[in-house]
Amino acid sequence: MGVVEKIKEIEEEMARTQKNKATEYHLGLLKAKLARYRAQLLEPVGKSGGGGTGFEVQKSGDARVALIGFPSVGKSTLLSKCTHTTSEAAAYEFTTLTAIPGVLEYEGARIQLLDLPGIVEGASQGRGRGRQVVSTAKTADLILIMLDATKSDEQRHLLEIELDAVGIRLNKKKPDVVFKRKTTGGITLTTTVKLTRTDERTIRTILASYKLHNCDVMIREDITTDEFIDVLIGTRKYIPCIYVYNKIDAISLEQVDRLARQDHTVVISAEQDLNLDYLIERIWADLGLVKVYTKKRGAHPDLADPICLRTGATIEGVCNGIHRSLTTNFRYALVWGKSSKFAPHAQKVGLNHPVQDDDVVSIFTK
Repeated sequence: MGVVEKIKEIEEEMARTQKNKATEYHLGLLKAKLARYRAQLLEPVGKSGGGGTGFEVQKSGDARVALIGFPSVGKSTLLSKCTHTTSEAAAYEFTTLTAIPGVLEYEGARIQLLDLPGIVEGASQGRGRGRQVVSTAKTADLILIMLDATKSDEQRHLLEIELDAVGIRLNKKKPDVVFKRKTTGGITLTTTVKLTRTDERTIRTILASYKLHNCDVMIREDITTDEFIDVLIGTRKYIPCIYVYNKIDAISLEQVDRLARQDHTVVISAEQDLNLDYLIERIWADLGLVKVYTKKRGAHPDLADPICLRTGATIEGVCNGIHRSLTTNFRYALVWGKSSKFAPHAQKVGLNHPVQDDDVVSIFTK
């Protein structure tokens, strides 16, 4: 029996099993098996492997955003409108057959926007170019799921299932669980909260099914069985996602209003240029980046070429963004902007000072 057949058999058994307190343990075992088989499917071993290889597109710019959706939802049109890249768009399906990169410019920041081929149902099991699309999506800092506003909500659900099946967790944070392998000493399981969505017996059985007999586990939040399995596998990607409903010019205002009120959702019409500016602002906000401008002594700050860093970055990150040698020879920095205690005046700071969006920094070396 092949891996796909085994996955199907387990999914059917899970569908038949009633969910209650008595079956929690059995379902936990089935979920652990299912996760193992899905990992095998996406990353096959042996010479005939290579199923986990993405499209050969070099990562560039300050962040990468992946466009995912079923065929003919408007991904290519959006790429052409938001960047200077022309991606072939047509009224028939599967116009895009490979990943097409474009550069979205936002206030000096450069964001790589990837138009990926349309996903088909069953992509997580290798149908179409599903494995390549998914492997490339895992390298993104943000995923845009493109949806057709004229079609049912089932399309959103199907895409979520496909991405979840391959280990991409949308708009979720990594579970607060510390897992450490040991060579001896058995299993030490510590919980700092009451577990209401799984239990110790299920966790110990899942550990045994992965042949983990010596490890330390500390659980610091009320996790589910699925979340614990994700921690054990360790290859899950937690990526922010925006659901983009396209073609709103073809539906009623009431329908537009209903869609726009959903969480993590933006409504647009790529063809008619409706709401694209707001979408770009949301992309920037959800990427969680800050722009920092540099200033040489006695000169005006360079506002055309900011350094883009993750939220929470420090002056050390700014130094590394300019040149790594700056950290070694660092004396102090002057900061103007939101992070300065004396704003609008400068503050003298060290390497550990956290920077904020639109700060201006001047570095002084030994």
